[in-house]
Parts: sequence; C-alpha cells; structure tokens
Amino acid sequence: MSDPTDLTEEVANSSGVIGVIQERMRAAEDGRQSHEDRWLKAYKNFRGVYDSTTQYTSTEKSKVFIKITKTKVLAAYGQIVDILFANKKFPINIEATPVPEGIAEFAHMKTPADDIVQEGPADPFGFSGDGRQLPPGATEAEQPNLDFLGSTANKYGPEAPIAEGPSRIAEPQISPAQSCALRMEKIIQDQLTDTNAVNVLRHAIFESSLLGTGIIKGPFNFGKTIHQWEDTPEGRMYTPYDKLVPRIEAVSIWDVYPDPTATNIDDCEYVIQRHKMNRSQLRNLMNMPMFDPEAVREVIAGGGNYQEKYFEDTIRDDENEPYTDNERYEVLEYWGILDAAFAKELNIEGADELDPLDQAQVNIWVSGGQVLRACANPFTPERMPYYAFPYELSPYQIWGVGIPENMEDAQMLMNGHVRMAIDNLALAGNLVFDVDETSLVPGQNYDIFPGKVFRRQSGVTGTAVNGIKFPSTAGENIQMYDKARQLADEETGIPSIMHGQTGVTGTGRTASGLSMLLGSSGLSIKTVIKNIDDYLLKPMGEAFFQWNMQFNDNNPDIIGDLEIKPKGAASVMQKEVRSQRLTMLLQTVSNPMLAPFIKIPNLLKELAISQDIDPDSLVNDVNEAQIYAEILKGLQDAQQPEGPEGPTQGPSPATGAGQDGMGGVGGVPQEPPQTNINGTGDGTIGTGGVPSAGESGFTGNTPQTEG
Repeated sequence: MSDPTDLTEEVANSSGVIGVIQERMRAAEDGRQSHEDRWLKAYKNFRGVYDSTTQYTSTEKSKVFIKITKTKVLAAYGQIVDILFANKKFPINIEATPVPEGIAEFAHMKTPADDIVQEGPADPFGFSGDGRQLPPGATEAEQPNLDFLGSTANKYGPEAPIAEGPSRIAEPQISPAQSCALRMEKIIQDQLTDTNAVNVLRHAIFESSLLGTGIIKGPFNFGKTIHQWEDTPEGRMYTPYDKLVPRIEAVSIWDVYPDPTATNIDDCEYVIQRHKMNRSQLRNLMNMPMFDPEAVREVIAGGGNYQEKYFEDTIRDDENEPYTDNERYEVLEYWGILDAAFAKELNIEGADELDPLDQAQVNIWVSGGQVLRACANPFTPERMPYYAFPYELSPYQIWGVGIPENMEDAQMLMNGHVRMAIDNLALAGNLVFDVDETSLVPGQNYDIFPGKVFRRQSGVTGTAVNGIKFPSTAGENIQMYDKARQLADEETGIPSIMHGQTGVTGTGRTASGLSMLLGSSGLSIKTVIKNIDDYLLKPMGEAFFQWNMQFNDNNPDIIGDLEIKPKGAASVMQKEVRSQRLTMLLQTVSNPMLAPFIKIPNLLKELAISQDIDPDSLVNDVNEAQIYAEILKGLQDAQQPEGPEGPTQGPSPATGAGQDGMGGVGGVPQEPPQTNINGTGDGTIGTGGVPSAGESGFTGNTPQTEG
C-alpha cells in the first residue's frame, strides 16, 4: 500500500500528464492488492509450496505437500484446449446477420432468365416471357438451346454471378452479405494463424485456470516484412515489402492494472500495462511509429529504473535470493481517457476540436519521467485492446476465480491428514521406551541400539527398560484424505477420473456410470467455455472484423452487414447432440427396408465429423466400397464350411448361372433329377444341366485320333 502523502508529493513534482498516469497506476495497484494475495496463494498451491504463514506444531516432522491442485489445473486446461481446438480451427465464425442491412432486400443467383425482357402483359400463370415457349409446330429436339432444367450446374455453381433484386423463386438463394462473410472469415482465420493465435490463447487459458483470469491484447497494427523474389531482366532480385497485419499477444495478469472501479474491461476508464524492458527492447521503441526517439534516449541515459514488486520473487520461485538488475526499465503503457487540456498539451490529433470539458481516448507510454509516445486511440470505433475472460465469473469485479482458490480448503485438508498419517506411521513403526532410573546405575546413557548394555542395581529383570508400541491411526487419516479429495472433485467440478484416478467405485465401475461422470464434469467446463465465448472470442472477433474494415484496403469484397459467432460452448453442445442423433439415425436405417432411401456414405461422414474424426481417412467412396465389398465376399466364401466331398463350389463357367449343372467334382457327370414328362403341367421339363466341355457325349468335344 502506498502512502497518500508520498503520492501527493510525487504528483506535485511530476509533469501534468505523467502525474495523472502515475496517480491512476497507484490507484489500480491499491485496488488489486487483495487479489494479488489470492493469486500468490493459488500459485503456491499449484507449485506445492507452503505459505510462510503456515504454522506447524512442535511434534510435526513431515512437510509433504500433495499436489492435487496442480493435477486439477492441468486437467481443466487440457480439456478446455481440446474442446476449443477440436476441429483444428480457431473457434470464430463470421456470418451474415439474419436481416442484413445496407444491401438489397433480396438477392439471388443470377440466371439467364434474368436477362430476358418480358414483353407485353404478364401471363397470369407465369409462363409468358420466361423463354421456354416453343414456336408453333416445333419440338424440344429442334430447339437445342432450350433448357428446361435451366443448366443448373452452370447457373448455381461457385462462379455463378450474383444479382440483386427479387428472385423468380420464393426463397432467396444467397445474399451478398453471405459471400462477404465467407471471405471475411477466411481472411480472419489466416490472420489468426499468422499471429500464432492458438498458442496465445493457450497461454491465456492456462493463466485463467490457475489464477482465475486470462488476458489477451490486440489486434494492433504490426508491420510484417514479406520476403519475395522476382525474375527481372537483370536476374532474380530480392524485393521484400512491408505489410500491415493484425497481431495479438497474451498478457500476464501480473502486468495489467485496470480501473479498480470497473467490473469488466468495457466499463474501464483506463487500463495500464506495466512493461519490464532491457536496454535493447527500449532502444527498439525508437523505430516504432509515433515514438519520440529523443525521449527514449533520455530514459536510456538515465539508467535502469525498474523496481520489483513484492510478488515477483514468489512467481519466479526464488524467494530466498532477491533479484537485482540495474539494466531494466519500467515502461507504463496507458490506454484510456484524458482531459482535453492534457491532450492539447501533448498535441494529440483532434484535441484542438475538443470542448475544454471533453475527454479524449489516448494511448500514452511513459518511463523515467518522459513521455515516449502520445497519440489518439487509433481504432475506429474506439476500444480498449484488452480482453479479460474469467474461469469462473465474479459479477462484482473484473478478476475471476480459478481452480486453486475453489479447492483451497480441500488442498489444506489433504495436506494436513497426509502429514498426520506419515508422522503417526513413524511413531507406530518404532518403540517408545520407558526407563526406571531408580533401578539403573546413575550416569548411564539411555540411547538404545543393538547390543546396548544397561547396568542395573536393583529391581526385577526386564522392568528397568520397557518398550512401548503406539497404535496406528494412519487408516483414519487416509480415509479423511479421501474425503477431502472427493470434496476437491465437487468444489472444482473436475472428477478424479478426468485426470487418471484409478479405483473408481460405485456408478463409475460401469460404462454408463463412467459416461455419467464424464458428462457431469463437462457441465463446469461448458460454463468456462461460455465465459471464453462471451468475454474473449466474440469481442476479439469483432475487433478483427473492425480492424479489417478500417485497415484492410486490399479486400473491398469483405464489406457487409456481418456478425461474429463464437463457436466454443456452442460447438460442444451441438457436437454432443448431433452425434447422438446421427447414431440413432444410423441404427434406424440399418433396417433393409429403409437403407435404400438413405445416403449411407454421407451419414457416415457426418457421424465421423461429429466425433472429431477425419471422414476422408475413414469413409470409402462408392468405388472403394465396391472393391472392399468384393474382398469381403471373397473372404466369406473362403470361410464357408466344407462338405464331405470338399468345399462347396459354384457353377463352372460353362454351366452358366441359374443352371444346376451336371458336372460334379472333377467333371464327373451327375445323375439328373427325376422329372415328370406327362405334359400335365406339373412336370419340370428341361431341368437337366448342359454337359460341360470334355464330357462324354458332348458334341463340342475335340475329335480324338485313333491310335
């Protein structure tokens, strides 16, 4: 906590703008002091380190720490990451609004019929002027250019033109906004890939699971050098060029100081980020846009000014060795409102047009009493480039609640009972000796070891020194440990089965019971995913959309009335429901009466997709299915049981299909069945088989030369 007198003196001695930023920095520090204590305790429980305030009794020997907190945090982190990136795509979709604004009321795929000018009054039946009438006496065959099907493949293919205006069919086929949405989504996904957004989000998710809140910053402008080579008359030349791209980064919760009076980032009047820079990093600021090189040089010339906070030794796992480095610089990055008078003092663009009572949205960097950068908020519309999402939402503050805080009591109980069990086992496993000093010669050492000799002067043999064995209570302590572990499962919503716990009892022993456990655990994770959707994915997706609308001049075809659709929690629930329904449908169509009416390959592909399986690597196409069907049939025929005279064989090629055949095994003719040839209608005339080539009496036999 800072001293108010010191703060007042510091502000009075500082220049106006720097004094305001330092004052707000101190207010933000004081506002989050209690939260820092929570984070430190959570981090220590994760690392398995006892707090300095932990008190031990004089008899306690064991200092063991059971790291169940770490196990729970990693299990939740892994499950969240698997859900969000199950389809290997950043979970943001761009869609057209249900009723897009700023475009024609209707839009449809343009067809050749749209170019036909209808002459005369419209036919009440809708046939006149549609270009499909046949001249008198003509037939369809005489009109090759007349296509009653409308050349569907050409008109509605991917390259079909889009026409605005009422469509000839009742429902519109596609809208310009939908086309813009597809292009915008592809661009944003490419930008997220370029900025390594998946790893950035993973870092923030881990800190959210551990400390309760994850923070991501961006998108902000970043100059990227594109390396390219071009063939010229002089030869191949290296022609790099700079491209403006959006970039995001994960910001540690320890480095962000928001407005202490706000309950979420959108309500903050300001956010301050604290940077710890070395000399090279500070010098690189001189090459960044809108930075004052002279001010940067003044800071460097003044030497390092970084002062560590009290918590930095703890999170560095080096509390016993204080860290000192005189070559580090503290740089404060300020985003928020500033009075018009200060904005005019800094010559911020647009400040001259402000009313004296107005406020400007600015971005200011300060260090060592110098203003390194001062500019207006570059984003349109104005926004804070920070997104804080909670693991567990706390409705009255920005900071959320993480797993270690939820299971803090359970972790303490588990540690206590395990320490008690270990100390008791050490006591019960060894003898405690009772010594009658009156029976022994005075001055002897009472240490016990094999071969020890005690000199006795009186008493009965075996009564001077007695060994006492204490009972073991480790079983009761272990039972309490199990109860505390179950309490941790309930407090976190993450059952032990999720992180490899064995020995599951009760309903967990059955497949259905295990499914119920996993399903119930998913409820708490779904809540976390929903928080990520609402507080990160949606606002960050909207920020990327606005960035492209403002700075991406190379793609004019992305302008449209669009909306951001985060696909975190929705994808979880939709996949579960869809997978169940597809499975039920597959069971239904297994009926041979219904199977011909269902596209089985498509059904299998959709089922594979719903279970996060690549359908192309699993489902065969029609040709492959035919090949595998023949292979399976061959295997089935080979596995048929053999009769008394050998394996059952089908008719020979000469016999022909559908005929019984007289040729038996080895070409020996078989006796034809008895038939009735009375001609009364009940006979089976002609049921005999045709003799095979080589049989006696067959006219096609090769003549033999008599010998």
